[in-house]
Amino acid sequence: MFTPYRELFRTPGGLRFSLAGFIGRMPISMDSLALIFIVVHASGSYTLAGALAAVGSVVVAIAMPLWSRTADRVGQKRTLLFAIPIRIGFLTLFIALVNFNAPIWSWFVSIIAAEATVINAGGMVRRRWLWALGENRTLINTAYSYESLMDEFVFILGPVIATFCATSIAPSAALIVGLVFMLIGTTSFALQTKTEPPPHPRDNFAPHPAVMRNPAVQAVVVPAIFIGGFFSAIAIVVVAFAQERGSPSSTGLLLAIWAAGSGVSAIFHGVIKWKINHATRFIIFMAALTALSFPLIFATNFTFLSIALFCNGFAISPLIVSAYGVAETAVPPGQITETLAWVIAGMPLGGAVASAITGWVIDQHGAHDAFWVPFGCMVIGMLLVLAYFRTWNRLRSAA
Repeated sequence: MFTPYRELFRTPGGLRFSLAGFIGRMPISMDSLALIFIVVHASGSYTLAGALAAVGSVVVAIAMPLWSRTADRVGQKRTLLFAIPIRIGFLTLFIALVNFNAPIWSWFVSIIAAEATVINAGGMVRRRWLWALGENRTLINTAYSYESLMDEFVFILGPVIATFCATSIAPSAALIVGLVFMLIGTTSFALQTKTEPPPHPRDNFAPHPAVMRNPAVQAVVVPAIFIGGFFSAIAIVVVAFAQERGSPSSTGLLLAIWAAGSGVSAIFHGVIKWKINHATRFIIFMAALTALSFPLIFATNFTFLSIALFCNGFAISPLIVSAYGVAETAVPPGQITETLAWVIAGMPLGGAVASAITGWVIDQHGAHDAFWVPFGCMVIGMLLVLAYFRTWNRLRSAA
């Protein structure tokens, strides 16, 4: 049953760069939660925490594809070794400003500068798998599923680590530990040059069209904006849900259960020899995630919420794998890293709006009513899929 995974792990250097990428992207599941803990502790306001997260998310949505385009053109190593030290410096400054009660405007300036250097580590890892596996599309699907499983381990371990650090050590400890993970993982990843895809400098004589002018990429990225809103809203609501019930330490466990459901589905998705293409799967799992978001509205206790989150997670990994698959096959090799970044960049853009709305709803009406925000994001995302009906119909008909 797991033969595809055994074949994948025989890829020279594959496990090494995947492990480094896993460590390097741990902060993606820690930083937003860590930011909420440190800001709420310092200010007592979920609205301010949501606003900071929203502003940061907008910056990420703009900056991430630009850094990925740079990686396509000059190489992953040069891009990482330039951007990561800048990010570490500004996140350290943000922690200091919050802890020393500096003016609120300075918090925004420092988080904007830090988020402007966010690198899509997950996209870089997937790009390396594509380079290492060549035209073996069966194993590429397995690699995408495997990396989605790694993403879920990131989202299982990250919130638990962040919650423990913030509640047991200090509110700023979660951000600091995330910085350590990023420094170790991205540096190790960057130095593994034998598996680095070759750069594709811009060809001024025959330039490729801009990635976002491609209808297939648009059809994925636009709905993904609201998938990101769903993710961000869930994270904030779960924090508030646990704190309202006097158990803030349960936040990490609840988010880990959510990620575990996605991890289970990722394992099986990677061994199935699908007879339907990525586009068809994207539509199916988009509808499934929307439907499985509705029960969250009725959560009134930890048991019900845990079950609802676990079931909801089943649709996440297959949806993300399908999104990557549709986008990656729609562009030439010289634009793949940038394209994979656009898939993810759309998510924090939606998360920006959803974070602000969710924080306001929690402050005004409580965590229970705030579960309508993530459900609403998925409904809008599903409607946007329908808005690209002709594109999806063409993609579903393709071999």
